[in-house]
Amino acid sequence: MTSTADLSSTSDLTGTATARHRPGGTAGIIARYAGWDLRRNIRMFESTFFIIMLPAALYLVFGAMSGFGDLPVGHGNVAAYSMVSIALYGAVTAMTAIAGSAAIERQRGWGRQLGLTNLSGAGYLTGKTLVGLGMAVLPIVVVFVVGAVTGARFDQPWRWGLSGALILLGALPFALYGLAAALLFRSEAAISAASGLMVVLAFFGNLFVPLSGVLLDIARFTPLYGSAALARWPMLGGEVIDVGAGAQHDPLWWVLANVVTWTVIFGLLCAGGARRRTGRA
Repeated sequence: MTSTADLSSTSDLTGTATARHRPGGTAGIIARYAGWDLRRNIRMFESTFFIIMLPAALYLVFGAMSGFGDLPVGHGNVAAYSMVSIALYGAVTAMTAIAGSAAIERQRGWGRQLGLTNLSGAGYLTGKTLVGLGMAVLPIVVVFVVGAVTGARFDQPWRWGLSGALILLGALPFALYGLAAALLFRSEAAISAASGLMVVLAFFGNLFVPLSGVLLDIARFTPLYGSAALARWPMLGGEVIDVGAGAQHDPLWWVLANVVTWTVIFGLLCAGGARRRTGRA
């Protein structure tokens, strides 16, 4: 919810009345807004705990402290497998929360308050996108750093960077997921519920523990499965750990089809929520 303090803080974003007519003025306003909002979200305990601290703690439990952490898997070890999975969970949670909060802020008039500044509507959305990316990067960096000092291992250094980049790419569709939840249900509770549902989606998306049998067959059609397989591609190259039947393989086209399909589904839900909101206006 937007407070008086939030409104007063917009003075840090405005500059002079002619800022957007100066070279780089609009970009500077967007950068100041994104920086201010990123710091605000980091200072919020619920954001830092569920987006940064909780994934790091989950990795320590399921990765670093696992008795199987040193066993080789693909081009790394079991600890690295858990590290990538849990970093993705943190990134998608961040994208969901930030995108959903942007929609709620607009519905509650924050956009009109920003209209008193030099920040345009497009600039606001650009700034929120940067904030979402910044918040999604944080759990990736933190979990990877914790993993690096607790035994997570890849065969080549470049696999660290590519895995992190693919985690971020796989998290992007969940900005639409968070936005859809906010547009359809129009409450902060909906965003909390959508973030909470992410735990269930992560389990059925084969993130927390390797699934097998019917559960693995079901998992291949869930929203997080494609993003998880894509994030693990530098390590596994499409190989799937099936504790019940040994290794299986997912072709790259199937992984990408899962990501694209769910991106379209989330986009259609956003469009439906926006039309419903317009119809009630």
